[in-house]
Order: sequence, then C-alpha cells, then structure tokens
Amino acid sequence: MKNVLLSLSLIGAATLMGCGKTEAPPTAAAPAAPAPAAAPAPAEMPELKVAIDPTYEPFTFKTADGKPTGFDVDIADALCKEIKRKCVYVEQVWDSMIPGLQAKKYDVIISSMSVTEERQQVVDFSDKYYFTPSRIVVKTGTPFTDLASLKGKKIGVLKGSTQEKYAMGELKPAGASVVPYEAQDQVYLDIKSGRLDGTVADQVEVNGGFLSKPEGAGYGFVGPVLSEAKYFGTGVGVALRKGETALKDELNAAIKAIRSNGVYETVSKKYFDFDVYGN
Repeated sequence: MKNVLLSLSLIGAATLMGCGKTEAPPTAAAPAAPAPAAAPAPAEMPELKVAIDPTYEPFTFKTADGKPTGFDVDIADALCKEIKRKCVYVEQVWDSMIPGLQAKKYDVIISSMSVTEERQQVVDFSDKYYFTPSRIVVKTGTPFTDLASLKGKKIGVLKGSTQEKYAMGELKPAGASVVPYEAQDQVYLDIKSGRLDGTVADQVEVNGGFLSKPEGAGYGFVGPVLSEAKYFGTGVGVALRKGETALKDELNAAIKAIRSNGVYETVSKKYFDFDVYGN
C-alpha cells in the first residue's frame, strides 16, 4: 500500500509539474520601421519677367478682375511652358518699354512690339510670332482721296509706336496734327469725346479695341492697308536685351514648337478668325 501511495504521489507530482506554465523571458520589442522619407517638393520653375502694356485689346488687356489676358499673354504663357519658365507679368507704359528692358526691370517684352531696324540697334528680337497691318481710322463719311485729305485733322497715336513713326513721317507733312498718347485706349476716349478726329492703329487692335464697340460707332477705315517695312517692320517678335543668345535661341525654338504642335493655332482661333501669323 505504501508502495502504491508512493507511486500515486510521484505520479501526481509529475502531473502537476507537467501542467505547470513556464513564463518565457520577455523579448525586446522590434525597433519601429523608419517613416518613409517625404517626397521632395517640386522645384520652383525660374521666373521669366515679361513686360506688357495692357491697353491693347485683343492682344494685351485686362479682365474685369485685373488679370492680364489677350493673344500676347496666351502666347507668352505657351512660350514659358516650352522653355520651362514661369511668366511673371510687369505692366509698363509703352514708350518706356525698351528703357525698362535695358534697365533689367524685366527679361523680355511680349507686347506686340514690331521688329524694326531702329529697335534692332538697341535690343534683340526673336523670330516673329505674328504680323498684322495698320490702318487710318476717322469718322465715317470724312472725304478722303489721299493723305492730304487729312490736312487739319487731329490724329492720335500711341507714343513710341510704329504708327506714330508713320504718322510723323507721312501724315504730319500732309498737314495733319499728330498727337502722341501714353496708351492706345486713351486715344479712343479722346476720339469719342471729340478731341481727336481719328487715329493710326493696328488694324486688328483698333477693330477689337474700338470699332467693334459702341463707342466706335460712326468711325471706320480710310486709305490703303499700311505695312511698309520702313515704318512697321517685319512682324512682331519677343524683344530681349542684346547678347542674350541662349534665351533668344530658346524662344525661337519655342515659337517653332508651338507653331508645329497646334498650340499656336488654338490660341489664335481664340481671338481671330484669320491667320494672324501673316506672310
């Protein structure tokens, strides 16, 4: 019996030992995975400061909320996209455009500036991005056979423009009084108020900025289309400082690109129903 009890005791002890829970030593926590590195912020595109005169509808003007817009502005944006720059617009009075460029207030002028021999003496130009002729505008019914018909008339022009150059070279000798203005829209205000008899202006601009509006009622073109190179140059280009060959080459390549990839045509059709690029 003692043997039996001893055996049972041994079995019970073994059973209790087998059923006991052995605590494993705590394991060290695995180190936390490092947080993924933040994606680098996209690099800011370098700026291209672009001078504009926003009084020249439909080429360069302002929306109701003051934002620059127009054909020139859309072309500038397209060129900036091609050369991977950010267009920043700087408003400038027209006859101070070239001095401001030379003083490095901005990098380029993209504001309907015609390429003329006189301007090429002081600034460089890209290839042209459009060409439109100019016209004389006076009150409908004004007798006109030649320039002498405008003798005694007061003709307003944009100061420093190719139209001013033409008016001084042709209309003033014929007896007209030529009055320069700081902005083309001021010319239209004074025509409507009766302080001027007419203007010489880009044919497309004067149609969009004056003749097609209520204030232009009763006025129209007289005389031939004006496009003599000695006055009006060989087309409109981007003006930039002398010696900036790399930028000029980039802009020429960009003009070629938007002409071939359909962007130029899309912009043009937004404003015009004809080929503004010209011959």
